[in-house]
Amino acid sequence: MQNRLKFVAALGVAWTLALPAQAQDADTVVATVNGTDITVGHMIVARNSLPEQYQQLPDAVLFQGILDQLVQQTVLKDSFDGTLPARVTKSIENETRSLIAGEKVEQILAEDIPVEDIQALYDSTYSSDAPETEYNASHILVETKEEADTIKADLEGGADFASTAREKSTGPSGPNGGSLGWFGKGAMVPSFEAAVVELESGAISDPVETQFGWHVIQLNETRTKDAPKFEDVREELLAEVRRTKLENVIAEMEKAADVDRSGADGIDPTILKDLELLNP
Repeated sequence: MQNRLKFVAALGVAWTLALPAQAQDADTVVATVNGTDITVGHMIVARNSLPEQYQQLPDAVLFQGILDQLVQQTVLKDSFDGTLPARVTKSIENETRSLIAGEKVEQILAEDIPVEDIQALYDSTYSSDAPETEYNASHILVETKEEADTIKADLEGGADFASTAREKSTGPSGPNGGSLGWFGKGAMVPSFEAAVVELESGAISDPVETQFGWHVIQLNETRTKDAPKFEDVREELLAEVRRTKLENVIAEMEKAADVDRSGADGIDPTILKDLELLNP
């Protein structure tokens, strides 16, 4: 098998080197089967559709393997006798529709976006916002208020917060001393967040109940998160402007098109599972 692969690879390299440089483009014919041309372009598309692990094979091996496959597929196609089943004709129609639609999408996305549009999105997203406060807090989670009250008293008596969290907290942050790291508003459940916002740095809260249990919270420190610089988020904003433009263009095109969806009325959605309909 190894000798055969080496031989096939050598053939592929020799064939490639033998091609005139000016002839090697997508329309270069690499094989003809019953009058049907197989081109370099067909091979490129076939390679691109392979699973990633196969694309890692040596180029010469892939070249010969893809050529063999396309030749065999053409032979089989030409020998087919009968009417194509609906599952094939519908697949071809869907694939054609999808590929052409994808090309139109690429055309729309490739259109220039004025920098003013990107700036406008930046201004609406960031400029009007007040600087956001972020919080760094730790907590100790227990099942009952009585346990939480006892822990709060111990902490006020001088017990170390991190050590107490490692010993008594039932939450996943317990082994890390109860640390929750940095977070902004909206990241925590409302009652927990409300307690954090009211604390001064270094202060410890009264027991706070959430759906997870009872928390004793320590606010370690706060910081102000300023809006990012325009250049730091330019690409992200550009992508968002492009997405919005694409959605608007598609909506406009659909509105202008003659679309009649009435045929879908009364159709049982479970019909989509009935593969037998494609094989009458």
